[in-house]
Amino acid sequence: MVFTGIVEGTGLVTKVDSSKNLTKISIQMPVDFSNGIRIGASVCVDGVCLTVSSISVNELSFDVIIETLNVTTFNEIKINDVVNVERSMKLGDEIGGHILSGHVSTTAVISEIDNPENNHVIKFSTDLETIRYIFPKGYIALNGVSLTVGDVDKSNKTFNVYLIPETLRLTNLGSKKVGDKINLEIETQTRNMVDTISEINKESIHG
Repeated sequence: MVFTGIVEGTGLVTKVDSSKNLTKISIQMPVDFSNGIRIGASVCVDGVCLTVSSISVNELSFDVIIETLNVTTFNEIKINDVVNVERSMKLGDEIGGHILSGHVSTTAVISEIDNPENNHVIKFSTDLETIRYIFPKGYIALNGVSLTVGDVDKSNKTFNVYLIPETLRLTNLGSKKVGDKINLEIETQTRNMVDTISEINKESIHG
């Protein structure tokens, strides 16, 4: 399944049941979000592709396994958390953002928030491996939101994004604080391009 990074709204976590290597969560979805959704459907929750395990009116439940717990914020999820939600694309849907797989690469930490007039700017800290794939004006997904990267500081492993009022209204990014972790997915074409160039450079050096 694929997603567009155009979040449809936010859901409220109502249940969290954690056991060894598995967390079961239930989320109260926005009005009409669950219409037509069946067990086995894919939903993007804070940028993570999850499979619906049960349905109760407008509450959907999901099983989160160890690999997802290891690389995302779901290992710290709790009741009353607000999460971004998006249904999977259907053939013919308009792509308003960019293609997302829902396979989160890692998490980034909010290091600074700035609010100049009519703007909301969030700076993130990440690691050396991840910053390789982040470029000014490139695409990135943060908690499932398709965003354009602003400034990038490779040496300090930081980057920022500028959020428009509509993004603040529809998603949970506006309520996040310094120190919060955010799920990050690298845009696939960017990853492939960087990896290809890296391999070519290695071959030219050792060739």
